[in-house]
Amino acid sequence: MQRREFIAASGVGLSAASTVPAGVKPDWTPMPPAAISPIGKKGKGRPTLGTQNGSDDAYLKILSGLGVHNICSTLPSRTLDANWSVEALTKLRERVESHGIRLEMIPLPLSSAYIAKHEYPDIMKGESPQRDKSIEDICQMIRNCAKAGIPAMKYNMSILGVVRTAPTKGRGGATLSTFKYAGAKQDPPMTEAGPVPADVYWERITYFLDRVIPVANQEKVRLCCHPHDPGMPKGKGWRGVETVLGSVEGLKKFVSIQESAYHGLNFCQGTISEMLAQPGREIFDVIRYFGARGKIFNVHFRNIRGGYLDFQEVHPDEGDVDFIKAARVYKEVGYSGMMMPDHVPHIDGDVSGKQAFAFAYGYIRALLQLLESEG
Repeated sequence: MQRREFIAASGVGLSAASTVPAGVKPDWTPMPPAAISPIGKKGKGRPTLGTQNGSDDAYLKILSGLGVHNICSTLPSRTLDANWSVEALTKLRERVESHGIRLEMIPLPLSSAYIAKHEYPDIMKGESPQRDKSIEDICQMIRNCAKAGIPAMKYNMSILGVVRTAPTKGRGGATLSTFKYAGAKQDPPMTEAGPVPADVYWERITYFLDRVIPVANQEKVRLCCHPHDPGMPKGKGWRGVETVLGSVEGLKKFVSIQESAYHGLNFCQGTISEMLAQPGREIFDVIRYFGARGKIFNVHFRNIRGGYLDFQEVHPDEGDVDFIKAARVYKEVGYSGMMMPDHVPHIDGDVSGKQAFAFAYGYIRALLQLLESEG
């Protein structure tokens, strides 16, 4: 298929202004260019198709057949136990490799769950001395991961979890995950973590990073953090919590807390698009900023319709961000990690979203072939 034919067939939506409540402005200003990180060279990026959607043998066989040859596994265990031993992690890696798939990443038990369901809630609650023991567990997982030959780990610094309002309907009657800040009821008004203003949240994040990033440096394991999903109004937050990693400026601050090649982002393009008033125009400069500095370790390649405080999660070909242009920008900044689908719409009869994910895998694979054809 010729490039123009592919572009025409993809039906990619272009930028459209989102509906932002009156008096609320996103915390984002354009940023200056930076030197390209030594991790990647300009024009030499070779992103790969990845997933985090399963790592049992049956699904690995399906993934291999679909051309997905790089993955993040599912969580070995919620606590430091035998599943986190060097032996168990090595067996996991070897089992994945037996399907012709590379185990690029593994999740830490620091998920995007709501704080009451979190694996190590004391870390984000700032409860010492319990958090020190929890952080030491995380550090031991990093050490074991390195010894098992797994190069990266993803995690969240979440209290609220993924906040959404009532779902809406999309193409073909698909159910779309949706967020509309205006009129949304924040009930109860506080989470179990109590009030968490920005300075308190930053103290807890910094406390964690100051202890785990030196271990990541020593073990040469990349740690990639997911942004807060979605961004909330600065100074207001949601249920008493300021989502400090829910803005581009906040993510800039986050990556600067520790100067390290092993400290970066699980760059959820969908979540970051949710921070922007006009993601179809603004997202490309955000990719350039973090990509040029070598801070993008993984990409959740998903699309939205709308923007800051008012959006729907849609299929990759129907959102406001031009995915062809976005893929080219990742290549431009030298990104060579995984690009994986995330948060697919729910289609009636599609058990566990596997058909929607298969559609997304094919779409991303075609984009990566387009990049290859362009040299």
